Formats: sequence, structure tokens, C-alpha cells
Amino acid sequence: MGWTERRDEELTARVDEALRAALADRRIVGAVLRVARDGALVARRAVGLADREAGVPMREDTPFRYASLTKPIVSVVVLGLVERGLLSLEDPITRWLPEFAPRFEGRAVPVTVRQLLTHTSGLAYAFLEPRDGPYHAAGVSDGLDQPGLSIEENLRRLAGLPLAFAPGTRFLYSLSHDVLGAIVERVTGEPLPEAVARAVTGPLEMASASFTPRDPSALAAAYADGEPEPVRMVDGIYVPFAGAGALFAPSRALDPRSYPSGGAGMVGNAEDFHRFLEALRTRAAFAPRRWIDEMLRDQIAPIESPILGDGWGYGFGAAVLRDPRAAGSPMNPGSVRWGGAYGHFWWIDPVARISAVLLTNTAFEGMAGAITRDVTRAVYGV
Repeated sequence: MGWTERRDEELTARVDEALRAALADRRIVGAVLRVARDGALVARRAVGLADREAGVPMREDTPFRYASLTKPIVSVVVLGLVERGLLSLEDPITRWLPEFAPRFEGRAVPVTVRQLLTHTSGLAYAFLEPRDGPYHAAGVSDGLDQPGLSIEENLRRLAGLPLAFAPGTRFLYSLSHDVLGAIVERVTGEPLPEAVARAVTGPLEMASASFTPRDPSALAAAYADGEPEPVRMVDGIYVPFAGAGALFAPSRALDPRSYPSGGAGMVGNAEDFHRFLEALRTRAAFAPRRWIDEMLRDQIAPIESPILGDGWGYGFGAAVLRDPRAAGSPMNPGSVRWGGAYGHFWWIDPVARISAVLLTNTAFEGMAGAITRDVTRAVYGV
């Protein structure tokens, strides 16, 4: 799509202040922000540094490690296969991955494609457990670490662990999309990057978005929360988060042997991901409208989760706002949002006709820190 601009000076001044505060407080190193209303850009900014040590300024086209921005993209691929009759939401994992048969309370139980899409599968993430937890002990990768690891080996480790709960009974953010990525490969007979390019990034002309950076030297450096300022990530760094923490290996994105993580493996710039958000908001013809409707609808009610927060449900690849008052959010009911562990945050508000993406190079501030609240309030003027 071609972007038109209709700059909102007051909104821009407010988001500038939010970004300046985050930089001045040394909570982030750099960021790119884009906000659109009715498909027209009302604010866009690149601030700070893409590489602090080398003094490289952030640019609007700087590519980032997308992390969980990968999930809604892969969700669209899966739903497209459902539309074509090649896959069913009620298919058990074992139809496509017979070697992957998770167990609950000592017995094998069916886990469906729908449960993978909604994180009600019973699978988990290592970064949500203590460092001595079972996922860490088994060496399960969250798709953020262990460069060169194969999907076959990671699924073998994952399948050897018991499910956290009976599938369909709870919500727990998880490696479900990595499993979906493996299913996509089995169904299509092609590597996940090719399936994604065919279904999403190709039709939407998202030239920077892929599982391998087109220009590794241009990729934003990765930083972790720290005092008095963020620290540059190195492979194996452990970054605390919400009583637990994640292991990162920035070089993973540069290693072609790393499996293409359906939950965290893509790279790309802000404009390309924003193009994807607008395609979802407007129900563009790149994907079946009825499945985008389902993707952006709460699929797990009445299930609640502290991971989602009060007032939020979950669709296929993103949280869905049920109750703005309970959530303390200026967004309208039916808004969807999510983020990425390397420091990203995005949302679509169908009532206000807003789409916005904030990519930073600082984890976890850019995903779940004060900057996300400050930018959101700035956009809505509250």
C-alpha cells in the first residue's frame, strides 16, 4: 500500500514528549514509532540510536528482530490454509506431527490447531518460569536463543515435558506458534519462510520482513534493561522479566542453521509491520476476510489470565480488549494489541480506526515498560 500523510501536530507533540522522556531516562536506546488513522500517517518518528557503541542513529527503515511480531503473521498463514481446506482448526497436532504427542497427567491428550493459535494448548515458555524450571532443564528454546538449533530437536525436547494443564482450560503464553510453524511446513511441503512469503510478506510487499536479515549490518543492535542505562546484549544474556526472565542470543537471527521460529523468528522494519497491521484493520484481500474477523475476535472467553491483564481476552495471535475500564486502557472495545520480547508494542483500534507500531531495541521496556503506556496515552490524548 502507498501511505498518505495527514500529520496531527498535537498528537505528534505528545508522542515526541513520551519518546524524549524514555530516552532522557535512559530506559531505551532507540525507537521507531508509526501511528496511522484511517490509513493516513498522523505521526512517524525515529529517535535515539540503532547502535549506541558505534554511534549509528536510528532510521525509520532500520530493521529489528521482530520476536513475537512474528506470531500474527504466522497466524494469518495458518488461517489461509484453513480457508483452503488444507488444515482444520480442530485437527490434532498428531495428524501433522505424529512424533509430537504431549502428555497431561501421564497420558497422551489431543491438542488442536485452535488451541495452539489461542495459547490454550497447555504448552508454556521457558521465560515464564524460574531458571531451574523444567523447560530450562530440558534445554527448550523460546525461539530467541540457541543459534543453530533445529526445530526437530526443539520439538523433541518440548514433547518430552508434561503439559501445564488440560488443553482448552486455561491461557498460557507459549511455544504454540513454533509448533504451528512446523505444522505449516508439513501441510505445505515448503519451509516456513517460503510459506510466509507466499501468503503474507509477498502479497503485502513487506520487503524487509523475513526470517533472515537482508542486510545483517543494518539490523538494530539489541539491548536489555539495565542501570544506569540499558546494556548491550550478548549471546546467553538472561534478562529478568515478571519474576522470571528470558535467555537471548542476538546472533540467532544471523545463523542460517537456526530453525525459523513461528513465534519469534522474523526480522523487519516498522513500516512493513505497519503495512501488515493496516491490512488486518481494513480486511485487505491478501487474506480471507472471515478469518481475519475471527483472528481479531476474542476466542477464549470466559477464560482470563494475569498474563493478558484485567479486561483482556485473546484471539488468534493477539490480545483482544473486552473491557477498557477494567483494563485501564484508552483503547476501544475490540482493540487488539501485542508486543515483542526485543522491545516492541503494537495495536489496532477498529473504532478509532487507529493502527500503531512502536519498535525499540530495548527489552523489556519497549514491550511492557512505561513507554508503552506513555505512547498509548499520547496517541489518545489522555
